[in-house]
Amino acid sequence: MHERNCLILSVKQLKMKDKTTSTQFPLKIKVSFSKLFDSYRESLDSMSGLQKERAEEILKVAEEYPILSEGFDDEETLAKYQSQVHLVLEDFFAGILAKNEIKIASIPYRFVIFRSSERFKNIVAHAGEDFKAQLTNFNDDEAYMMGCSMILNAYYGYKVDFRRPFYYDIPDANGIMRHYKVLYNGDFIDIEKTDRSIDITKEDVAELIDNFGNIKLWKEKFPPNSWLFKGFVIATMYDATMDVSLSSFKSNLISKDSKDEDFTKKFRNIVRSIFNLPALDVGYTMFDADEREFHTPPMLGTPKSYLLNGKQSEACTAALCPHSYESLFVKNEFYSISDVAKFYELYPDNILYKTLNEQKMGSAILAPLVSRGELLGVMELVSPNAQELNSVNANKLHDIMPYLVDSVRQSVERERNEIELLIQEECTSIHPSVHWKFKKEAERVLRSRHYSDTELSFREIVFENVYPLFGQMDIKGSSIARNDATKHDLVLQLKLVKKIIEKIYKVEDLPIYEQINFRINKFLSDIKDQLEVDTERKVLNFLKEEIVPLYDHLSKKNKVLAELIADYYKEIDNDKGFVYKYRKDYDDSVMQVNKHMANILDIKQRHAQAMYPHYFERFKTDGVEHNMYIGESITKDDSFNKIYLYNLRLWQLQAMCEMENSFYHLKEKLPVALDVASMILVFNTSLSLRFRMDEKRFDVDGTYNARYEVVKKRVDKAHIKGTEERITQPGKITIIYSQRADEKEYLKYIGFLQHKKLLDKDVEILKLEDLQGVTGLKAIRVSVLYSKKLDDQKKEYYTYDDLMKQLSS
Repeated sequence: MHERNCLILSVKQLKMKDKTTSTQFPLKIKVSFSKLFDSYRESLDSMSGLQKERAEEILKVAEEYPILSEGFDDEETLAKYQSQVHLVLEDFFAGILAKNEIKIASIPYRFVIFRSSERFKNIVAHAGEDFKAQLTNFNDDEAYMMGCSMILNAYYGYKVDFRRPFYYDIPDANGIMRHYKVLYNGDFIDIEKTDRSIDITKEDVAELIDNFGNIKLWKEKFPPNSWLFKGFVIATMYDATMDVSLSSFKSNLISKDSKDEDFTKKFRNIVRSIFNLPALDVGYTMFDADEREFHTPPMLGTPKSYLLNGKQSEACTAALCPHSYESLFVKNEFYSISDVAKFYELYPDNILYKTLNEQKMGSAILAPLVSRGELLGVMELVSPNAQELNSVNANKLHDIMPYLVDSVRQSVERERNEIELLIQEECTSIHPSVHWKFKKEAERVLRSRHYSDTELSFREIVFENVYPLFGQMDIKGSSIARNDATKHDLVLQLKLVKKIIEKIYKVEDLPIYEQINFRINKFLSDIKDQLEVDTERKVLNFLKEEIVPLYDHLSKKNKVLAELIADYYKEIDNDKGFVYKYRKDYDDSVMQVNKHMANILDIKQRHAQAMYPHYFERFKTDGVEHNMYIGESITKDDSFNKIYLYNLRLWQLQAMCEMENSFYHLKEKLPVALDVASMILVFNTSLSLRFRMDEKRFDVDGTYNARYEVVKKRVDKAHIKGTEERITQPGKITIIYSQRADEKEYLKYIGFLQHKKLLDKDVEILKLEDLQGVTGLKAIRVSVLYSKKLDDQKKEYYTYDDLMKQLSS
């Protein structure tokens, strides 16, 4: 009676998500045991003893309750005849195996359970009252097409193979998700036609198998509930958690971005399933072979490092004890600690036990990630509970380590490639616009190595008939500003030394201290008058060779003097060994200007490249300068027209205006007030650009073209003819040219940018003084308009003089 009550409860409580009633399905489902009864009738004569008696008893039930053969489709009928169903299914559920087998009698995709094994009931009970299991690896449309394929196979005999492994995910009592694979026995089902069924031809089958994803077509051939399913299935399950977890483990490593925070959570849950330990956590530590150090992975969402415990890096010998070091580095074996507290108590000086104990870990396994003989890092499995992790279950890692090692190796190689790419971009880049020609030449050389007896050398790369564009934003008065910063630092340091020397003289009245004080005053006087080229060197030598040894001596001799000297060293930059206050402000200001301007130019360049490809390079010195070259030979395609040159010139001028605006918004935030002056050099003829293999850079080719480079280097320091005024001035953009046609062209651009309120109306046409080897240069000079957004999103516009007044007010 108890068993039957459990079975009735199973109808109400052990229902799982129904793929046939919650959504459409091609089959109308009827529970029927007709085919099972037929099987008993066919085998009755060959049976004997108790087996025959049971068969006769089951067939008697079939005669007394014809509805069990005719079929029914409601749960009330199932509940009414539950005891008869229990008897009919007795042979499928041997009592002696009930606590081991996971088995149910049901209908495919409609989990109303007729009978289940004891173990299955326990599994579902542990999952909780609200839990509803569902097949994890197919959706409603796929379930519909699965029903159609049953019809094609069972009724028509077509071989439409839709077999896939089915899994149910059911959490256990500890909350760990277990994965159960389902195996169906479909021996006791019948598929029957109804008056709504549509005959399926070979042509229909051919169309269906070419349109798996077209659910509309499948429903057209098999309308919902147009066929009849009669029977039941026996579903046997087994715990495939290890297999599924390994598969998920591999899939996650392949498909997920390891920088994604969600990846870490999924990774941890998979490992917990493999070990069946809900409290288990996963850590990871990178190994830098060059530095022989452990490092915390820099990516967002990466598991924490339990070896480093909050540190960014540490020498591997300092993080590990000798035994763990030997296991990981020498033997490349797992290192397990089954009881951290116990071993720490036994060996309190063991740094590894101490580190884990501080994090309240009870047990741990360290697994070396070794690829091709190289240690890439260490995976850390930890648990707050003692003995949960040990040398026995550590062997489970053997199944996942190959995939993990492969994934980490790919990640390390990807990071190395990114590093090399960054080095190339920052140091020795080949611009994408000309990369094709280098690639073509490299392919030619490599082919010669494989297919020719004579290995060819890498030829020089030359681009003929390209038009140059040059621009720069130069920090004005940078040499004077640096000298002023140097003077302030030297004076500050000498005054600090002078203060201590005077106090030393009072403590110890020696003439040598008076002489040192005299020399300090002489240095201060020299610096005040004028900072000579070697003054800085002389002062620093004096401090290094005389003051530092003296301070070392006095620090040991007198406690009061030691405190004074300690205060002095607090003002000294540890890396440089001297006061680096004003120079640091200057260097930081220059760095901010260069970085900010270069970043703006790089962003704008991406848009310019999209308009028409061209060669581009920029340099950061005391300011930012850039070269551009455009022409047919660079683009490779037969598409160049001078309109693209004119467009790039206009883009360059507009970009310089916008960079000027951006600089003056940055200026008030700089530690040292700086000014910039912008210049564009126009060269009206094409030239040849050659890549210098020895210098790993592009340079103009030919004697005449070299004139262009001479002008670039000298023109920004040039004066207006007949004056002492520099041609480049803050707040203005200067365009240097030599031909009347260039003047006309740029005046058009200036007019356009005046209309856009980027330039002022004060256009000057000026002549330049003759440079060495270069004469006849002219300049257009025009003021930049600086904009400021108001609260109502409108803009105010200022000239440079207006802006300086506002900044100084």
